[in-house]
Amino acid sequence: MSESANRMLQAIRVRTEVSSGNIPPLLHEVRHALAALAKNGTCNIIDLKSIPLAPGEQEAILTTLGEGEVRAELQSLGKSEILETSFPGVWVVTHYDEQGDIKARFIEITRMPDILESQAPDIAEGLARLESLLHTK
Repeated sequence: MSESANRMLQAIRVRTEVSSGNIPPLLHEVRHALAALAKNGTCNIIDLKSIPLAPGEQEAILTTLGEGEVRAELQSLGKSEILETSFPGVWVVTHYDEQGDIKARFIEITRMPDILESQAPDIAEGLARLESLLHTK
């Protein structure tokens, strides 16, 4: 190959796009889970970290799901962020470590993510504190 032909080939811009092909099946899984929630109250959790995705695909999924009206943040052994998507009943729950790195991310199809529900021991402890407060005043 001549030197000029080689330079011409090197000057051609090549753009490669990597796709796992997992976005459409994952969104269909969300749709089926949302239909099950609507029909009979069945909840489902999809672990985004366990699904092979190409760079940028997780962000594309989150963009497709959009943002809804509810956002909550918890502080316990790192931050947890709970975000309702633009599809009521579909939530994105992200857990971060102390350094702010994502440790886990789930799509939860449910009326309310479990992490937001008050736990029975916490309720009992809160009741005891309130009763103690009311008895001392």
